Amino acid sequence: MARAERLLELIQVLRRHRHPVAGQTLADELGISLRTVYRDIQTLVGQGAAIDGEAGIGFVLRPGFVLPPLMFTDEEIEALVLGLRLVAQRGDETFHRAAVDALAKIAAVLPADMRDTIENIGLLAGPDDDEGPVDLAAVRAAIRDEHKLVLHYTDREGDETERVIWPIAIGFFKRAQVIAAWCEMRRDFRHFRTDRIVRLRPTGQRYPRRRSVLMKEWREVEGIAEQI
Repeated sequence: MARAERLLELIQVLRRHRHPVAGQTLADELGISLRTVYRDIQTLVGQGAAIDGEAGIGFVLRPGFVLPPLMFTDEEIEALVLGLRLVAQRGDETFHRAAVDALAKIAAVLPADMRDTIENIGLLAGPDDDEGPVDLAAVRAAIRDEHKLVLHYTDREGDETERVIWPIAIGFFKRAQVIAAWCEMRRDFRHFRTDRIVRLRPTGQRYPRRRSVLMKEWREVEGIAEQI
């Protein structure tokens, strides 16, 4: 592995760890010696990387350090393009615009040959034929702002109830889109299929707990590993 590639990979490994990671762990993941890890970290710090820690304690990359997109591998570019194309085709209008703009921004800072690669990647995304009546842009806004939503929701038998929920996430599955939320009526976490929501209404009211805390509790209850 070339040194420049190794330094990039070290940054990527640090990014995957939110808490300080031991030098030996970094060495094992990269397949290099512990001494090389320490030397590479010193090099990265000298180049401006915001790495905290020291030998014997562990190292952590502070948020905000950005690598130029030109460092993307071919596989990473393909993953980005396909993911953004899927969002553009299958998301709502707001997501469509955001995905198109994001792809344009990525292409603008790539070398010319990589821009051509983006245009000609043979990975296409078709539209989603099963569009539900729910405005997911409003749901995403409520999740970002930690606001309550009022849902009129039908169960499997077709009975309709009114729910006040604290939305924390949207799951995009092949056959359905699901809102994960704390339900005030059930006083527990519940999952609401968007195709069963008759209508929803933003309240503009913050729910009383932080979403990060609710997400952690929900993952523990559901046994869900942390996602990218």
